[in-house]
Amino acid sequence: MAWTIDSHRYYGTSEVCSMVGISKDTFLRWVRTGLMEDVKHRDRHGWRLFTDDDLCRLKAKVNHINIISH
Repeated sequence: MAWTIDSHRYYGTSEVCSMVGISKDTFLRWVRTGLMEDVKHRDRHGWRLFTDDDLCRLKAKVNHINIISH
């Protein structure tokens, strides 16, 4: 479920991870290990708030393919 705050749409961590097909644990590991930059917005409880841009960035990370040349 998305929230609208001050005319901006935000999503929760579990929702965004489900939308891109990864687990919440995977996202949190990527942030912890520096593979993914954390979101910049938090609610009053400290929970992550994902913008549409954050969602696009995560989708790009999930769909990234490394090409290894021999």
